[in-house]
Amino acid sequence: MNLPVKTTNVVVPEKGVGPALREARHLSFWAENAAPIGLVVLVIVFSILSPSFLTIGNIQSMLVAAAILVILAVAQSFVITTGGIDLSISATMTLGAVGFGLSWQAGLGFWPSAVIALLSSAVIGLVNGLLIAKGKVTDFIATLGTLSVATGLALILTSGRPISITSVELLRLTTGSVWIIGFPFILAIVVGIVAWFLMFRMRFGLHVQAVGGSEEAAVANGINAGRVRIAVYLIAAVLAGLGAILLVARIGAAEPAINTSYLLNSIAAVVLGGVSLTGGRAKIVGPILGALLLTALTNGLTLLGVSQFYQPLAVGLVVVLAALLTRFQKK
Repeated sequence: MNLPVKTTNVVVPEKGVGPALREARHLSFWAENAAPIGLVVLVIVFSILSPSFLTIGNIQSMLVAAAILVILAVAQSFVITTGGIDLSISATMTLGAVGFGLSWQAGLGFWPSAVIALLSSAVIGLVNGLLIAKGKVTDFIATLGTLSVATGLALILTSGRPISITSVELLRLTTGSVWIIGFPFILAIVVGIVAWFLMFRMRFGLHVQAVGGSEEAAVANGINAGRVRIAVYLIAAVLAGLGAILLVARIGAAEPAINTSYLLNSIAAVVLGGVSLTGGRAKIVGPILGALLLTALTNGLTLLGVSQFYQPLAVGLVVVLAALLTRFQKK
């Protein structure tokens, strides 16, 4: 007697170019990969339009220029993953630079001055975290207030005058390199690697994402949301202090005037990198590529002789396009 054989349909995942092309037809594909795709397109376009774009000297210059923005984008990623935003990050960097300059002026040397730069910035981050976590002040208002405080302190402490600094260590940091990769960018990549492990391989990163996804659910699962928020603003401020040291090394002075382009571009890099502004969605590599994209865009336009007046317009259009694409990200 022949018994009927029951068969089950086994779905075999498709392989090859076809499925990849079908996925590329969806806007979610472009939303998820806006930064790497945009960077590749810019490199191709500018290398065609300007023969000097892909020269070793220009690549090295771009990487050094991108280092500070990469660090600030990583810093902003931690904050934005919790659903917050740090409007004070560029002012925090300015205060850290002033702390470095005043310490150097007092004869403390490079390393003590670097520590004071980090501590000066960390104070602003701690204040941000306490205001938001304990004082229940909204992140926008809290960091907007500390932006003004840090800016005012930097101007008061220096009487509005830059502090010139000549240091062998800073010169080595600026000019040193491994092949075409300068020390500032190597430091930025180290920051990115540490941040990636912290976000995706340690419990703290899971807590950061949980707080950003749903603070009530995170608290119900035993996560101290207040401590997490304090920690991310403190991390962002310390990284801003690290950016301050690189900034002083790059321009050879502690400049008390705030550079708001770093604030705007750090947020723009995070948006380009695919981090959700509503929180709960973490990325580190994406914001780094976003920072490189913005740097390449500015550099390429400069090589083409485009007026600096048009460069913020180009950056803004790219960011708005990326923000529109985030609507189609996979949940």
